[in-house]
Amino acid sequence: MKLFLQRPFALALTAGALLFSAPLANGHGGTYRGPGDVVPPGGSGGGKGGNNGTPTTGGLGSPTGPTTGNPIPGQPGTGGPGNPSNATGGTGGISQPTLTDWSFWWEFNKDPYIGLKRSLGRGMTRTGSAEWFMGQGEVGQGRKSLQPTRDDVENVIVPALLRALEDETNNDILTGALMALGKIGDELGEDGVSHFAGVISRFLDDQNQEISETAALALGMLADQPSVQTLTELYRDTTEGRKLVGRGEVPIRTRAFAAYGLGMCGAAIADEASKQAILESLRDVLVSERSSTRDIHVASVIAMGLVPLDKLNSGADGDPDALDSRERQLTFLMELLESDAHGFVRAHVPTAVARLCADVENDATFDTRREAIAKVLIERVRKERDTDQVLQSCIIALGMLGDADPRGVDAEIRKTLIGVAEHITDKQARYYAAIALAEASSRQGSEDMSAGLAEGKGYILARLARGNSAVRTWNALATGVMGNALETPPAELVDALKLAARDERTERIGAFAVGAGMLGAQELTPILIEKLDTFASDTARGYLCIGLGMLGATEAQDRIRTLVEESTYRPELLKSAAIGLGLLQDEDAVGHLVDALERSSSIASQAALATALGFIGDRNAIPALIELLENEEMTPKGRAFAAVALGLVGDQSDLPWNSAIARNINYTANTLTLNDNSRGTGVLNIL
Repeated sequence: MKLFLQRPFALALTAGALLFSAPLANGHGGTYRGPGDVVPPGGSGGGKGGNNGTPTTGGLGSPTGPTTGNPIPGQPGTGGPGNPSNATGGTGGISQPTLTDWSFWWEFNKDPYIGLKRSLGRGMTRTGSAEWFMGQGEVGQGRKSLQPTRDDVENVIVPALLRALEDETNNDILTGALMALGKIGDELGEDGVSHFAGVISRFLDDQNQEISETAALALGMLADQPSVQTLTELYRDTTEGRKLVGRGEVPIRTRAFAAYGLGMCGAAIADEASKQAILESLRDVLVSERSSTRDIHVASVIAMGLVPLDKLNSGADGDPDALDSRERQLTFLMELLESDAHGFVRAHVPTAVARLCADVENDATFDTRREAIAKVLIERVRKERDTDQVLQSCIIALGMLGDADPRGVDAEIRKTLIGVAEHITDKQARYYAAIALAEASSRQGSEDMSAGLAEGKGYILARLARGNSAVRTWNALATGVMGNALETPPAELVDALKLAARDERTERIGAFAVGAGMLGAQELTPILIEKLDTFASDTARGYLCIGLGMLGATEAQDRIRTLVEESTYRPELLKSAAIGLGLLQDEDAVGHLVDALERSSSIASQAALATALGFIGDRNAIPALIELLENEEMTPKGRAFAAVALGLVGDQSDLPWNSAIARNINYTANTLTLNDNSRGTGVLNIL
């Protein structure tokens, strides 16, 4: 196959992502992004994606937090980092946040670090899997009686969601219920067909674009074999795909969502031939539709990085155009990086490549290929030869590829990342480099890691102690990243973070709180409790609640519970404090939240309470959530959030469905279908 790419990479390979700043968006929820629900702007998608298939209804969604740049005219204060209306208890506020603010990185990467369901002893078996239907879905550790049982999910939650899809017409409720069914999943029948897939597919031809595209995404979440063909027809805009949506063409947004859905299917299914077919569809659209919208191309690249083929290396035989091995996936993507494709599309290539390399060990041929990739990325970074977004993504990818080996390419990766932090003018690149250095220098390689760890640790601690305020903040996160990866965090990491947190007087204390949580530095608990009592800002206190919850600081439990009780009309703090209580395994938290939900008439509070109940995942919340869903006297938006929460309670996955996309995403290279801060309808915004 003749690619449109300019510089083939094959020789190199062989040689070596409240106060609500935006309107409440849509009913499928909006990803919990912590205090301020921080998301970067989504208006950079360009192309036709802003018009063709754009939702026509505002819907309900997660509060999407502070905008960057100019605030939205007429909107209240954001409640996000640096909101002047939320003055700190110390030296004053911080200006309106830009993408270089630490909170953006945290909100996209926090899921594995918070691990809320793990802390609650939730079962890790996905509903619909063989283990679930054999009765193993109820097995977990700790608080077993509070987990939803198989009977709860099959006979209580699912029927309520199916009734909503049968009886309701409001798009908020329908999208919330569709996403909930996608998260819960079901078992294939004797005919090999998923019942949920049939239910969800009925909404593909809905003339409300938001409902139609959500149905496509929900099919991807089911990740069952039969849905692959449906999603492929939608993605490729075939005659059959057009019939499925009942239109003369498949809207761009639906095609992009189908691409993400194919990535999720490919990540979950075991059949290698099906995965290869998915990858070849993604490649064909990237090659043949050069003028297509960035939304589709960005989604295609990200999806390709989610589908690692089991076969690592290609032999001399076989079809050279077949994407039948990890080697050929990498070759294609690296050629794309060297092509004339739009910078935002190429910006997602390095991280996709790094994901495909992440799980491979003890394969000499593949190690040589990975080293060649790292060298290309190092060269691009050192020469600053590309757009800011591509450069930033190369830096992120180097952190994913490198380890603490004392010599060779890994040493070159650390040297390059330190050079970025010292010399490159782009602030975002420098801050990403701090995180990447922490990741690479704390990852065990094939040799003794002490020298590599010491190199990364020394640099990060120096910047934590002597950098300016923003630099210290990002290196506080880097300290947490590094310590989290190590079996026993070095005492000097804890001591340095403790000293820096003690002296912090601005809302950036949140970075030190979550850094301590990642690090497991319980020595910081008294300092964080003192800050919780001192700061007036809902944003700062929200992050402090999360950090204390991550630390298991039961001595803060009464204070956090009081914040929950006093924050009925302060949704941002309410949700964060409730999550903190969930992390502390407060057995009374659900009762308080259910009582507050029954009393609440505020949409914002209902949203915060319902989603907090969903994240905590206590089966005792199910009756109240179903009552809210079916209470026609409540607002449709409040009822929609109840559907979202039921999906969260019933979801047995360890992490939120979109965390694999969000982790290490370069959120500066954005499209509206990836992340939309005005409507909350990108894949990274949706619960």
